Amino acid sequence: MTTIYTSEAGAREVRRRYRDALRDWPIPAEHVRVPTRQGETFVLVSGPDDAPPVLLLHGSGANATMWRDDIGSWARHFRTYAVDLVGEPGESAPSRPPLASDAYALWLDDVREGLGVTSAAIVGVSLGGWMAVDYATRRPERVTRLVLLCPGGLGRQRMGWLVKAMFLRLFGRRGALRSAAVVTGLDTPETRPVLDEVVLTFAHFKPRTERLPVFSDDALRRLTMPALVIVGGRDVLFDSEGTADRVHRCLPHATVEVLPEAGHAILGRTESVLEFLRD
Repeated sequence: MTTIYTSEAGAREVRRRYRDALRDWPIPAEHVRVPTRQGETFVLVSGPDDAPPVLLLHGSGANATMWRDDIGSWARHFRTYAVDLVGEPGESAPSRPPLASDAYALWLDDVREGLGVTSAAIVGVSLGGWMAVDYATRRPERVTRLVLLCPGGLGRQRMGWLVKAMFLRLFGRRGALRSAAVVTGLDTPETRPVLDEVVLTFAHFKPRTERLPVFSDDALRRLTMPALVIVGGRDVLFDSEGTADRVHRCLPHATVEVLPEAGHAILGRTESVLEFLRD
């Protein structure tokens, strides 16, 4: 596990806090471990056995518990599968195959088949949004609906924030908090607990440095399933205007929401996503 953490002690600390968070999951859940070609994948399963399936793919530096504020609502209507992405700070294997390959689609094939899911809606955030698009362009017949929150791979990936974030981190914990606020856009007292969690994780976790490949127009046009794309107008990681423009051009049937005051971390969309999934 040290390949994705700064130290073995750091890995233990992140995993300890994750297990504490799992004990606070707000509704009953099954902890499922699926063998895949990238190693074991952990999935947190909630909701009625016979309800329509929804795969939840979190962003970089996160894990399945990022859905804790949404799951109580969504799992009343769906069988939810909150997947810990490989190579991220959850309970899945630390594997990080190249993004510019079919490795993640093959991995999701293994996860889906291991869960006994033929097809499903997918909700993806940031890196998870990129993986959702990658999978849906390669396996459109397996994806019934697509919800993308600040997804990578559609608009230009910005790097200017990195210099500012690295500078701020020179100022200890206060600088780290400000750096995390710059990246996430979470700069209100209400979002401070989420920000603290991000800082604690990234004190020990080594994020990916590989740029997310940008999907071609032809690939995006294969996304004929109903789609909802939500982006933040103040996102410093991805060009939200460019993302929205490409969705309008290549997915004219999709619903696009631009939240002018939101940054990269988009919170509080539980009911709008549920409404779209149930439509």
